Amino acid sequence: MTVRRVMATSGGFVATDLWDVMKPGKTLLRMLELTGKERPRVCFILTASGDNAQYLARSYAAMSDTNCDVTHLQLFTQPNAPVFDRIMESDVIWVGGGSVANLLAVWQLHEVGAALTAAYQAGKIIGGVSAGSICWHQGGPTDSYGAKLRTVTNSLGLLPYGNAVHFDSEVERRPFAHQLIKDEVFEKIYATDDGVGMLYENEIPVEVIVDKTPTDPSIGPAAYVLTKVNGEVLETRLANGVIN
Repeated sequence: MTVRRVMATSGGFVATDLWDVMKPGKTLLRMLELTGKERPRVCFILTASGDNAQYLARSYAAMSDTNCDVTHLQLFTQPNAPVFDRIMESDVIWVGGGSVANLLAVWQLHEVGAALTAAYQAGKIIGGVSAGSICWHQGGPTDSYGAKLRTVTNSLGLLPYGNAVHFDSEVERRPFAHQLIKDEVFEKIYATDDGVGMLYENEIPVEVIVDKTPTDPSIGPAAYVLTKVNGEVLETRLANGVIN
């Protein structure tokens, strides 16, 4: 039986002691592990940043010490490879951060969403950070339109929940997400602090993974689930580890 997996994060890469040099965090390493392959094929999709060349170079460099074959799907100014083929030949698809609104619009033009949905159904390990997290859900808060947060509701919907990223580092995110639950825009929202990822299997959240394990997990970065109970918004903390 094929297991469908998504790693939705506010992290993925962590800083090193070297200037502007990153390395994979535990969330991304977990994705590689889940392939079960000695040398998995990783595809970066950085549409949300406009296929920023520096971002792409840093992403490639970060994988230099991993036993992976790395490629990417570029859409600006035109696809650098057949979209469906490039996605389906990969074991891990990582979507970078930036504007989720722009990402969704460009993906629709190039039928990327359909290809990613096929990859998900085929058991490819898909995931990403920020915009690359929101895109798999129904939608969520975004600053894609400017400094004031707004809501996207036209994400791919592979995961039947809202998604809130950067929950601990951008002060407007938490109250905005609470309001979305109060207004019943989403029935349930899963949120992640910076450096935290949530692994879903067959649309069910099964594990919270922190890129850098905190000294005290009880007060360190975490994930959360927001629901509405008796007219009030309930926020439940999901600590690092397997979700019971």
